[in-house]
Amino acid sequence: MPDLTGKVALVTGAGGGIGRACVNALIAAGASVVVADRDSRAGRATVDGLPPDSPAVFVETDVTDADSVRAAVAAAVGTFGGLHIAHNNAGVEAAGRAVADMTDTDWHRVIDVNLTGVWQCMRAQIPAMLDSGGGSIVNTSSALGLVALPNQASYVASKHGVIGLTKAAALEYSAAGVRVNAVCPGVVRTAMIEEVAATDDTFMDKMHAMHAIGRIAEVDEVADAVLWLASPAASFVTGTALSVDGAYTAS
Repeated sequence: MPDLTGKVALVTGAGGGIGRACVNALIAAGASVVVADRDSRAGRATVDGLPPDSPAVFVETDVTDADSVRAAVAAAVGTFGGLHIAHNNAGVEAAGRAVADMTDTDWHRVIDVNLTGVWQCMRAQIPAMLDSGGGSIVNTSSALGLVALPNQASYVASKHGVIGLTKAAALEYSAAGVRVNAVCPGVVRTAMIEEVAATDDTFMDKMHAMHAIGRIAEVDEVADAVLWLASPAASFVTGTALSVDGAYTAS
């Protein structure tokens, strides 16, 4: 585990799943963490589940709202003295319709959160990181940021966009000390996946078959990759989309 003592991190979508696992990993590594989520109950549960006296605060955050995002960054600076690490993880799923069948709401809901939300976060985070002497941003893309599936066009477009945005920002800010990377998980065991599996006896077998490694990821496996990208161990890694997908995209 890297030593992140003295570092300040902000994690969006931290109320569960990958985001919560990343908060746990960052705290274990010694960082102070702003737990950001639009679901206040879930976000506070993440903080409550940490070891006693962990340096973490919850800030209710809507990544589609610029003022809300700026408030989360301000909380990091005001509470802990700066910002060095950001994991922009908040996201939503697509409605599952073909391109010509999607409504305006279907499209904008996914793009606004998954892509515009990442841009909103980076726009607020980068100046704070520059003021803090540099840092590392890790954006959550997806295996579907590299390949596609039918009936997932808005999600696929948003996650491809996150990779492009990540690369552009890396070119602009790496020399100034802010590294920007993306992590691209395959299917991950989260509450949503478990809920679907509970209604379909064949679902998990199908998910396992999609990954050459023969299973889906655990949230901690993705968190480990995020932690590495955020740490000095990845000091020469920037502008990269790191697949954590059990070879989902290898074929």
